[in-house]
Order: sequence, then structure tokens, then C-alpha cells
Amino acid sequence: MTHTDFIPYGRQSISEDDIAAVVTALKSDHLTQGPSVTAFEQTLAQKVNAKFAVSANSATSALHLACLALGVEEGDTVWTSPNTFIASANCARYCGATVDFVDIDPHSYNLCSVKLAEKLHHAKLNNTLPKVVIPVHFAGQSCDMAAIHTLSQEYGFRIIEDASHAIGAKYQGDYVGNGKYSDICVFSFHPVKIITSAEGGMAMTNDEHLAKHMRTHAQQGTTKSPDELTQMPGDWYYEQHTLGFNYRMTELQAALGVSQLSRLDDFIVERHHQFERYHDLLKDLPITLPFQSDDVYSSLHLYPILLPEQHKEKRRAIFDALRQAGIGSQIHYIPVHTQPYYQALGFSVGDFPITENYYQRTLSLPLFVGLTIEQQQRVVETLSQALTDNGIVA
Repeated sequence: MTHTDFIPYGRQSISEDDIAAVVTALKSDHLTQGPSVTAFEQTLAQKVNAKFAVSANSATSALHLACLALGVEEGDTVWTSPNTFIASANCARYCGATVDFVDIDPHSYNLCSVKLAEKLHHAKLNNTLPKVVIPVHFAGQSCDMAAIHTLSQEYGFRIIEDASHAIGAKYQGDYVGNGKYSDICVFSFHPVKIITSAEGGMAMTNDEHLAKHMRTHAQQGTTKSPDELTQMPGDWYYEQHTLGFNYRMTELQAALGVSQLSRLDDFIVERHHQFERYHDLLKDLPITLPFQSDDVYSSLHLYPILLPEQHKEKRRAIFDALRQAGIGSQIHYIPVHTQPYYQALGFSVGDFPITENYYQRTLSLPLFVGLTIEQQQRVVETLSQALTDNGIVA
């Protein structure tokens, strides 16, 4: 098998226009803190109908900035989904906060608003309500944000949408990131995501104060804004007002991001075609296919299937068979609360049973722009044979 025969579970799509945009930035006077970053922020804010966008060198950094802007600190509690990458929880730990989790909906695999309501009720009785809840739009499908927002008004918590999977997705007809149901929304531009800036992230908000706070913290806690300085001896002058971080996005990343953003909607249309093709090719196999809610338009970052409950112990064999055939399946995700770091904080296997059952049965199939019909057929044929070889298909 050659390198070109291997089908990854996800990959970037880079055009000649993308390359040209990066080369132009590389030849410019600014490799950092220049016009491309501003253009990326403004173009994305306009795209999703948000007032402000703050770029960062990763979505992890953007999540950290969001927690800082909302005043998360030692003594606070932040809740998120256990079915996510560790960054969704770690961002609160960076601030010294306690992290807890809310189990997922068994159909969407998102943080369950019903479970959230139940947990909030008990937390109020025990005086342990969260300061912030971070719903994660798993695989590109928005959580039930209207329900979560209603709960936030009742119980007084703030909301950060972890939309790392969901740029270009829509909820109730509007783009994710517009801020209608949250304080801050974070996107990721990692190469396997919907669009890429190689590495990078963006925090969207409609609150000018939060935007300013995040921007200051992303630039070492410094400012050169005349209305914020205590003195102004000359144009060279800046002041550090807080302890910040170097979370800046480069001009090269931003130039790539702007170019990629122009194709965002086309990328998602192609992913929907692939999604529908998988559904047709896989419909007769004894597996659970991804569910899509009626009030969302997913960006379809992932295509996770579930093996039958009675055959979940054969997931490793199916995974290995696909890998040996040159198909890069993946598992999304190892439940965060089962990681050694979080178990040392007091969590145990069994704490969030729906998430754990999902993890034991799930397998993500390749889904990315440029995946051909022939490659999808190869994925399905290989999967079908592996299911047969392992006694899942008669």
C-alpha cells in the first residue's frame, strides 16, 4: 500500500488560491500583527453575524481567553461535556477552577439539556451551581442552545459555546457563533476541522468588554489604546495592565484562514453530499448512523457510527481491520473524566454512563473535502467485511 492509497479520517483541502494568499502575506511587511489578522476577524464576524471576533493561535487558547474574560478563577466551577477533546475542560483548569461534566444526549452525543436541568436543580440545593457551562457542538451539530440559554437565565451561569467542530453550522436557521444564546463562541481552525489556518482559533462575542478583555490577554496583557493608557510619552509606548499570554495568530495563518473562509459554505455542501452517500451505502448494516436534529444544519466535522451494544467488545478488531486496509478511522472521544488527570481529581469510570457507552461503541469514518465516491465505497466495503469477519453481519 502506498501513501496515496491511505484514506485519513480527516484532512485539509488546500487550493492554489490558499497558497497564493500565504505567499502574499509572507512577502508583505508584516508576518504578525498585520492586516490579515484584522481581515480574518472582521470577515468571520460578518459571516456569522457577531459583533466582535478575537483571533488566537489555537482554539484551546481561545477557550482559555473566554474563561478569563468571564472571570473564571479558583473557587469557581465550570461544567462541560465529557464527550469532547480535553481542551474543553482544561481551559477552566488553567484558571484554577473546578471542572464537572454533564452526560450526553444518546442521539446527538451533545451535552444533554435535560441532564443539565436535573444537575442544576440539585446543584442549587447544594449551593454548587456552575459559574460557566461550556456546551460542545459535537461533530458539527449544535447543542440545544435555546434550552441551555433558558437554564442560564434561571440559574445565573454564563455560556461559552465550544464550536470547534461547528464553523459554518446553523442552529434554528442562524449561523453558530452569532451570540444569540451565549456570551462567547469559539471556533477551531486545526487542519482536520472544516476550514484551516494550519493552527488557530477565534472567539466570537457581541460584548465589547469581553472582546477587549480577550484581546488584551492574548497580547501579553498589554495595550497601546490611547483611551486605556495612564500616560502617553510617545508612539513607542505601551502598558501592561494584567498578566497575559502570547496567544496571537500570525499573518500567515490569518491569510490562509481568510482564503479558506471564502469556500466555507462549499466545503459544508460537499460534506453533506458525502454524509448522505454514507447513509445510503451503510443503511443495511447493523450499525447506528449519525442522527441529525431538525433544527440544526451541521457542518458535519465527523461521521461517527455506533456498533451494536452486544458487539461493542469487537470495536478494536473493527478499528484494526480498517487501519490495516489503509483506512484511517478514529475514536471521538475518550471521555474526559476517564483520563488519569481527571481521575486524580476524583472522577471515576461509571460517572457518566451514556458517554461511556457511546465511547465503547463508536468509530469515526473518513469524512473530508476531496473524499471521492470510490474512496467512500472502499471504506464501506472494508467495514462490511470487517463486520462479517467479526460475526456482526451474518
